[in-house]
Amino acid sequence: MPSLPRNVTQDQVVRALIRAGGVEVRGLGKGSHRSVRMPNQARPITVPSRIKTGLLGSIIKQAGLTLEQFLEVL
Repeated sequence: MPSLPRNVTQDQVVRALIRAGGVEVRGLGKGSHRSVRMPNQARPITVPSRIKTGLLGSIIKQAGLTLEQFLEVL
């Protein structure tokens, strides 16, 4: 089973979520935060500029993706 990547940037995560079917929502992120709305979610997912592994796991879970699906679109 693959493990969570440790050196992922905010841009990479946002691009991966967009490739998985999400849409970036402009104007919702405060400061350096960016927001992505997934088609199966009512609330957008907030992606901060610094992402640690625990937070990355939470973002993947909120997006409704498995780790394997996320790594494919990454």
